[in-house]
Amino acid sequence: MKQIVFGESVQGASHKRVNMECQDTFKKLEYDDGTVIMAIADGHGSKACPHSKSGSSIAVNVFCKVMGEFYANYAENLEMLLTYLNREGDTKVAQEIDAEWKRRVLKVHTKQKREVPLTETGEKNKAEIYKQYGSTLVGMMITPIFIFAFQLGDGDISIVSRNGLNHLLEGEKILGVETHSLSKIDSWKRAVSVVRRRTADSGFPYMLMLSTDGFANSYKSVDDFQKTCLDYFGMIEQYGAGAVAANLKAWLDETSSMGCGDDITVLIAYFMDDGAPESEATASE
Repeated sequence: MKQIVFGESVQGASHKRVNMECQDTFKKLEYDDGTVIMAIADGHGSKACPHSKSGSSIAVNVFCKVMGEFYANYAENLEMLLTYLNREGDTKVAQEIDAEWKRRVLKVHTKQKREVPLTETGEKNKAEIYKQYGSTLVGMMITPIFIFAFQLGDGDISIVSRNGLNHLLEGEKILGVETHSLSKIDSWKRAVSVVRRRTADSGFPYMLMLSTDGFANSYKSVDDFQKTCLDYFGMIEQYGAGAVAANLKAWLDETSSMGCGDDITVLIAYFMDDGAPESEATASE
């Protein structure tokens, strides 16, 4: 089996017009046994969240740190890790991510010497500090035997193959433009997760894709969004991952300009059998 992991974050067209930096962040880690840890986050970018870019950066780093530690502890027994994540993914794992994100936010806020809001009793108002860094988080751990998907807030986790597109996980939706956020107290309670076993006969090639809501929201319908995901998969098959990676930023810029104008992040892990053409296994970093 060969794999290639690549992605891009682009500043939304509407954000360019008001000179607001891209609020999205992504991160990926790859290990010698083929394990991949990948995450995307979408900072809220509202007036109430002036530091949400930092919040999204902290989010992906926390996910990769927490899942990287699980991998290090269970690398010799992935079956045990599968069982643990299946049982505790949306509880203990989510609690650890929630707590570590909030710990780092307070540390950054103090280090940057930013104004500290106070409660009516004169104590540090941590909830108001967290709100300034509000962000979603979507992540995956892909090991040789299983896939673990985690979501808190908006975004899409898609698996694409010649058989079509499916969502590995559906995040809990809120009516309107609101989304669940790491900044909320006990945000872990809104996290959802799933574990899927990988089997030798699952069929190659296939693509796992993480995307922030700016991607799906730039299309008029769910069908149009899914067709684009299938088109990306088809182009990787036809032209190779390197060609798609080289053009991804320009495509996402165009998608945002013609769509909702939001920041867009897409992170792709593409898997093929060992007999696939070498060009498919090459992508620019």
